[in-house]
Amino acid sequence: MNNPKIYLSSPHMGGTERGFVTEAFDTNWIAPLGPNVTGFENDLENYLGENSKVAALSSGTAALHLALILLGVTKGDEVICQSMTFSASANPIIYQGATPVFVDSESDTWNLCPIHLEKAIKDRISKGKKPKAIIAVHLYGMPYKVEEITVISKKYEIPIIDDSAEALGSTYKGQKCGTFGDISILSFNGNKIITTSGGGVLVSKSNVIKEKAIFLATQARDEAPYYQHSEIGYNYRLSNVCAGIGRGQMEVLDDHVFLRRKMNEFYKEIFKNKEGVTVFTEPSEDYKSNHWLSCITIDGAKTGFISEEIRLALDKENIEARPLWKPMHLQPVFKDAPYYGAEVSENLFKKGLCLPSGSNLSEADRNRIFSVLKSYM
Repeated sequence: MNNPKIYLSSPHMGGTERGFVTEAFDTNWIAPLGPNVTGFENDLENYLGENSKVAALSSGTAALHLALILLGVTKGDEVICQSMTFSASANPIIYQGATPVFVDSESDTWNLCPIHLEKAIKDRISKGKKPKAIIAVHLYGMPYKVEEITVISKKYEIPIIDDSAEALGSTYKGQKCGTFGDISILSFNGNKIITTSGGGVLVSKSNVIKEKAIFLATQARDEAPYYQHSEIGYNYRLSNVCAGIGRGQMEVLDDHVFLRRKMNEFYKEIFKNKEGVTVFTEPSEDYKSNHWLSCITIDGAKTGFISEEIRLALDKENIEARPLWKPMHLQPVFKDAPYYGAEVSENLFKKGLCLPSGSNLSEADRNRIFSVLKSYM
């Protein structure tokens, strides 16, 4: 019989989630509102600080979509988006009938390159298409170059959507990811550092924006004794049951961050003497990544093997690994979108690999992973 599957990043329950969910059933709050929704929002506002106002939604994608709407993005507009990311960062741009303008990464954080970002903005303005927003992603939990990107945003008066879907618990100079944008988003999909099964939130510093997001997320129903709608709305609110899972997960968030970071140390120890293998880690002490996923890049000319060989070797032992995100400008669905940059994200995609990183990996799991990797060391 095969060994049990070791997943890249599986849900990790803390134990108290069941109590919040049971309470939702016992009190019949089986709806997209209720005490758990309010409590989960409050928990996150307290955790994030920075005067954060949180609206709990059905997914991080929904939060990105509403962020674009709240920033006035409409048909024919353009939105700058980091190319190396999951497609959910870019798809909501298309929902709005707008055009994504993709920008390459820099090699320090693998995130939005300030140099190419400014080049893109200047070029789009010269073409009469000033971008309406910038979607900057904290990839794999690593904060983007916050100060450089913020300076450019303010210089050209283009708001930032801080995509912290992968970065809850990460910080830049002590400030938490999810608080750097004009609007920020978080995701609680099943593979994230904490989960609500499926869910996300929109974060702003304005209660007006929070209430507007909730209004749009609940079908934009006007205040009236009957159903009246003056705006298009969406069914995007988080359920009270899922929010109950989130409340329990918030109690173990710091533990999960600690354990994910320990997994990153585990891989650094394995590869510390292997020329050509680099474990993705912080470029300076200003950055603290939650290391949602631990990643490596492999220079095949120095190692004699490539990332796909390791992936297949792990897969043979029922251990999940996967390539880095394929950049959006290489995706067939976005083949006609503008792109600004060199080949940083393309080379990362070619050389990179995500390794099992879950906070619930056991010593036996780590031994199995090590037994595969040691043959390459």
